[in-house]
Amino acid sequence: MKQTGTPTGYLEGMPGYKSHKPQVQTRLRRIEGQIRGVQKMVDEERYCIDVLTQVGAIKAALDAFALVLLQDHTEHCVVEAIRAGDGSQKVRELNEAVERLVKGR
Repeated sequence: MKQTGTPTGYLEGMPGYKSHKPQVQTRLRRIEGQIRGVQKMVDEERYCIDVLTQVGAIKAALDAFALVLLQDHTEHCVVEAIRAGDGSQKVRELNEAVERLVKGR
């Protein structure tokens, strides 16, 4: 099967979040709206602490979004790889993704 996405690809050719893609997109639009709100706050020269409070809310929303993706990846991609007898590579990929998220890069 042709691999897509990351260098290791997907076993089934689709991401784990496909079953609830509209909800994922809604979360992203909400985060995008929060970012536009911060841009407006800066344009209006709002108080620094108020802007920082909103930045913290955006970071929390992104973290929650990342956790949903990690859960989907674990429940779909990793489980499928284990069933197919090739789980070690997907587990390693998952651990690397968690490490990147924790380190912030």
